[in-house]
Amino acid sequence: MFNKVIPTSLLSVLSLLLLLTCFLWTISDVAVAASSHAGGITRHYKFDVKLINVTRLCHTKSMVTVNGKFPGPRVVAREGDRLLVKVVNHVANNITIHWHGVRQVRSGWSDGPSYITQCPIQTGGSYVYNFTIVGQRGTLFWHAHISWLRASVYGPLIILPRRNQSYPFPKPYKEHTILLGEWWNEDPEAVISQALRTGAGPNVSDAYTFNGLPGPLYNCSAHDTLRIKVRAGKTYLLRLINAALNDELFFRIANHSLTVVEADASYVKPFTSDTILVTPGQTTNVLLRTKPFYPNATFFILARPYFTGMGTFDNSTVAGILQYQAPSNTNHVGLNSLRLSKPALPAINDTSSVANFSSKFRSLNSPEYPANVPRIVDRHFFFTVGLGSSPCPKNQTCQGPTNTSKFQASMNNISSALPSVAILQQHFFGLAENYTPDFPAFPLTPFNYTGTPPNNTGVSNGTKVLVIPFNTSVEVVLQGTSILGAESHPLHLHGYNFYVVGQGFGNFNPMTDPQKFNLLDPVERNTVGVPSGGWAAIRFLADNPGVWLMHCHFDVHLSWGLRMAWIVEDGKLPDQKLPPPPRDLPKC
Repeated sequence: MFNKVIPTSLLSVLSLLLLLTCFLWTISDVAVAASSHAGGITRHYKFDVKLINVTRLCHTKSMVTVNGKFPGPRVVAREGDRLLVKVVNHVANNITIHWHGVRQVRSGWSDGPSYITQCPIQTGGSYVYNFTIVGQRGTLFWHAHISWLRASVYGPLIILPRRNQSYPFPKPYKEHTILLGEWWNEDPEAVISQALRTGAGPNVSDAYTFNGLPGPLYNCSAHDTLRIKVRAGKTYLLRLINAALNDELFFRIANHSLTVVEADASYVKPFTSDTILVTPGQTTNVLLRTKPFYPNATFFILARPYFTGMGTFDNSTVAGILQYQAPSNTNHVGLNSLRLSKPALPAINDTSSVANFSSKFRSLNSPEYPANVPRIVDRHFFFTVGLGSSPCPKNQTCQGPTNTSKFQASMNNISSALPSVAILQQHFFGLAENYTPDFPAFPLTPFNYTGTPPNNTGVSNGTKVLVIPFNTSVEVVLQGTSILGAESHPLHLHGYNFYVVGQGFGNFNPMTDPQKFNLLDPVERNTVGVPSGGWAAIRFLADNPGVWLMHCHFDVHLSWGLRMAWIVEDGKLPDQKLPPPPRDLPKC
């Protein structure tokens, strides 16, 4: 579905240029190695992409995995370490791996989004992702970045502080990683293929999961339940990762409060909340302080969606169990005899709870972890994000907004199509471009973005990018629209963290809203939830040369074209330039 046909002349030129990089790669490899060993070590991992049979909800299916695990293996590193991950593709699907949230400083060839920084690894092929963890510590994750393969190809990326460096919060007794995901009884590739063919919304998932397990509230799943065992009077670090394809999720543990200490691998000023909201692509670290004495009870861990759109969604709840270890002097009873407490979660469309929770995030802004938010902005941008439509092919009836249209999604009314050769390769080698550098900085036709939607919901199609010089300070206002329904959009930027300097509801007001921006301690993230019927403003310094994708992390919206790419040009100094690609960069 996502394979591309490449002009023979372009393929020949590209092959020649890749051969010429062999010599250049030797030089750049030495440079990368030197930078990565400044206080770190090199860690090697191997990912074998293979099919295995997995059973959930009494349905068994063959699915694509890494190393035969669902979810995939944990990758662990320390700040300053270099990672070399060899990915070998043993399946019929093309594959790429994205290291979600990793800055990829001068290592854009390892970022992973298909047809943006690389062409996919084809059947029987392999590729070594080679990058260094620079100035980051905390919880991230990795996942496939082609079609909907990340439904099963994902896993945690744990970045520990440098040795002899402590957390800026109480040291936990132990830690647990909880990956929030989705399960389809069908093949997700068939689900999105059918949706794109008919123009309809895709079938929703059959269950949500904790670490691949749906839990006891679903049919046939009592034994497929996450159980976290704890001791009384201890502090645990929970690493929450929303790897779901299409759903923001409320998370709560019955009769326990959680202290948020980190978001997207950036420390935050600690705050306490009973309920956590995590959008797809976001990670949140929380401290769980267990009860001082054995409670003679167990506690549900629940997650269910937050949703305000017009379409269908998986309105179900995943459950795990928090289980206290009984003291040795306690009369032991069976787990089924213990009282099981169940928490109340916010209403599915509780936007006010989401806004209240999001407003609590603040960077530490300490001497050790400063908030380096750009105070002076070189370039201002305004992007609308939302749904739209496109006409059906001739002589075809569709199942989109009307029977003559298909669902699409866009930024500034451009629904982005993938090129036939990765944009980074075209840019680096100066090839004949099958993209254009004219992505609009502002909507071409302004309208009342969150008011009564226009009659014309059509979008334009193209492969457009924005080109900015190295070290440009950037501000982007991300404006949600009400076209085909107002809903939240988790916007993810590759290659950078950004500061969320403002959020609000309704249409952004360029005269009054900037006066309320937080330029002191705004939260630093890689994924921001643009409020339903509202806007978010972000700032970042474009100091990392390469091609960087920006997109909605709802995979259905990504499939419909809600993405664009930034080209950040090289700087003047050697350490401000992108090195040439590695020898094993996959061919298109």
